[in-house]
Amino acid sequence: MSDSAVEADSPAEERAEASPALVILRGNSASGKSTVARQVQRALPRGRVAMIGLDHVRRELLWEHEVGQGDTIGLVTAMTQHCLRVGRTTVVEGIFGRERYGDMFAQLLAAHDGPHLVYYLDVSLEETLRRHAGKPIAHEVRADEVASWYRVHDVLGVPGETVLGEELSAEEMVTRVLTDLAAS
Repeated sequence: MSDSAVEADSPAEERAEASPALVILRGNSASGKSTVARQVQRALPRGRVAMIGLDHVRRELLWEHEVGQGDTIGLVTAMTQHCLRVGRTTVVEGIFGRERYGDMFAQLLAAHDGPHLVYYLDVSLEETLRRHAGKPIAHEVRADEVASWYRVHDVLGVPGETVLGEELSAEEMVTRVLTDLAAS
């Protein structure tokens, strides 16, 4: 093994070589965002990737509802910026409706000098409800409530945004994200 290969094994030196990627996975409830994000995270080297989930930040850390100003936007922004600053590929996933979170993403993308990949997982309402019925929380969250959150084709409209349709399996989506990350 060459000396440069040994040096590249040092996380601090490896992180200094290039800006990490920012990966944004958005879509309606039950579109596969969390599944794809977890699988992408686990496919990458431990300690080099962070996953920031909207549900975890808003519902678990802050115990907030999706109303008013709240602290979710500020905390997601701070966490994302920190993870990128310390050299971690950062996967941000959640429903993240454009109306509420569009400005946050515009600011994050404008401030990030590294590669970014933006995906919208586009799943029909019918498929959303079918997938939701199979989730462990289906008995806690009614189908009519899930339907009330549904937004048709709620893309951010940023350059390079990729729409992944319901015809793709979770494995195909993971492969797509990992392939795009390798090329970025």
